[in-house]
Amino acid sequence: MSNSVPIALASVRRIWVDGVRVFYREAGPEDGPVLLLLHGFPASSFQYRELMLLLADRYRVIAPDFPGFGFTEVPEDRGYVNTFDALAKTMLAFTEALGLDRYALYIFDYGAPVGLRLAMERPERVTAIISQNGNAYEEGLGDAWAPIRRYWSEPTQENREAVREALSPEGIRAQYTTGVPDPERIKPEGYTLDNALMQRPGNMDIQLDLFLDYANNVKMYPAFQQYFRQSQVKLLAIWGKNDLFFIPAGAEAFRRDLPAAEVKLLDTGHFALETHVLDVAAAVKEFLA
Repeated sequence: MSNSVPIALASVRRIWVDGVRVFYREAGPEDGPVLLLLHGFPASSFQYRELMLLLADRYRVIAPDFPGFGFTEVPEDRGYVNTFDALAKTMLAFTEALGLDRYALYIFDYGAPVGLRLAMERPERVTAIISQNGNAYEEGLGDAWAPIRRYWSEPTQENREAVREALSPEGIRAQYTTGVPDPERIKPEGYTLDNALMQRPGNMDIQLDLFLDYANNVKMYPAFQQYFRQSQVKLLAIWGKNDLFFIPAGAEAFRRDLPAAEVKLLDTGHFALETHVLDVAAAVKEFLA
C-alpha cells in the first residue's frame, strides 16, 4: 500500500489537569465516537500525526502527551513522581476534564500500562481496545529487556547507567529502525524530535525512573488479565512482529483471556505506524465498525 496521507487538519491544545499542563492533539468531528490514543517510549502524540488524520473522517481522535514526554509541561514545584501510577492518574484527570465518558483506547508500548489502568479504574467507559505492540503478558517481553531486568533486580547506579544507552541518539533511532525490512522507509522526524526532547534538563532521569518503575507494570499483568476476563472487552492486537521488546507472543496471548480477540501481525518493528500506517488505519476502522 502507498504511504501517502490525505490532507486534513488536527488541532494542538493544552489543558491544566492534576497540576500539569497537558499538551494534546485532536482531530475529527466533536460528536464522533472518541478514540483515545496513548503513546509510548520514547515518543509523544507526534507518533500519531498520520494515523489521526486517516481516522478523523469518522472518529474524534485525541492524543495527549504524558508528563515527561512531548510538550506536556510539569511545573517544578508540582513535585511530580515519575511512575506509571502517576501517569495514569494524570490521564484519568485528563479524560474527566474533557468529559470523555465513552471511548475506545489505542494503546502502544508505555500507553498500554497507562491505558489499562484507566480501563480497570473506569471499565464502563472503554468501548474497545486496539493494542499496537502494547504488552500485558510475560511471554510478550523479548530478550531486549535483559539490561532493564538487571536494573529491576539490582537498582544500582551501575545498572542505571547501563540502560542509559537506550536514551542516546543512536538508541532512540534504533527503536524506530530495528526490525524494519527497509529502514530507509523510516522518516527522520520522529526520532529526531524524540532525541531533541530527551535532551531537556532532567528528562533522562525521568526516563530512567520510568524504566525502573516498569517492573510494577509486569507485577500488574495478572490484574490486567483479570480485567480482560471479566470485561470481555473487544480487542484488536496489531503488532510489528519484528519488535525486539514486545514480541508476537504477547499479541497472541490476548486470546487466552479474550477468545474473540483479533490478532494481526505486520512485517515491521516497534513503531509500526512509521511503515504501515495505512494498514493500521484500515484495520482500526474495520475493527471499530
